[in-house]
Amino acid sequence: MTEQWQYLVTNEELEELFRKYCTDFTMLARQGRYGPISGRDQEVDETILILLQKGRKNAVLLAPAGVGKTAMVVALAQRIADDNVPDYLQDARLLEIDLARMAAGTSGPADFQERFIPLCKGVAERYHNPNNPRTILFIDEIHQIMPGCAGSAYAGLSDVMKPYLTAGDMMVIGATTLDEFRMYVATDPALDRRFQKVFLKTPDTLETYNIMKAIRPGFEKHHGVSVSNVSLMLIVYLTDEHMRKRNQPDKSIITLDSAMAHYVKEHGKGGELSMNSIYYMVGRETGLNKAALHDEKKLQRVIKQVAELESDAINYSI
Repeated sequence: MTEQWQYLVTNEELEELFRKYCTDFTMLARQGRYGPISGRDQEVDETILILLQKGRKNAVLLAPAGVGKTAMVVALAQRIADDNVPDYLQDARLLEIDLARMAAGTSGPADFQERFIPLCKGVAERYHNPNNPRTILFIDEIHQIMPGCAGSAYAGLSDVMKPYLTAGDMMVIGATTLDEFRMYVATDPALDRRFQKVFLKTPDTLETYNIMKAIRPGFEKHHGVSVSNVSLMLIVYLTDEHMRKRNQPDKSIITLDSAMAHYVKEHGKGGELSMNSIYYMVGRETGLNKAALHDEKKLQRVIKQVAELESDAINYSI
């Protein structure tokens, strides 16, 4: 290392901060710790475009809870791990700052900032060294770092980050809901200008079904139970109809997991997920009687739709 690139925060100190207070998404992606992420290619492409820019190279992902903001960041990490990104982002590290872990054991804002500031400084001072791979920081619930977020243990951290963002020394991806962004982040025009917005729409029935097919192998491996396409679509329909206050794909994924757990509890591993376990878990979540959830006409419509979808997929592949 030349004299020009000697850092105030040493490599050892920075790596220790990463180890203690961050989750390395790219490392976990290389280890195969994440399942496939479906349906977010456009949003990942938008985020990559933002990260490649010289000026406003910070993105904020805006979507309701449960739509898959963190999953989209994982999809980006998988792209990086697979070397499926432009040269500028080759070998980049995508790290989530775990603010709760960083705040543990601190007695006040000063103690917290003693951990947070060196991490920001260490990342920022390495940014302009062309020999260093990019470091991208992800902050979930980013509205919590704004001074106006009353009750947040992290309120005011935005003032610590702002100089580095202004100088263009950091690459940050934040995530929050649109309402919380408007309420807390947009009230600070200086910070608002430094983030470009990426909107994640709630997946529709077909998109959620395709997401469920993509994640199915991981759940089948964990539970030792197979799941049919009809069961996946039935879960999507039931959660759409009876869990209206929650969002896809989260509510379908949670229902799939719990229904498979119920099947294993009742029958052990092996076999195929039963409709009974699906009805039981939807009923448990909604307070409805599981017997009332079975509608033969609706089930036949689900069976017909899946048959048509999979026939189209087969014909297209041929």
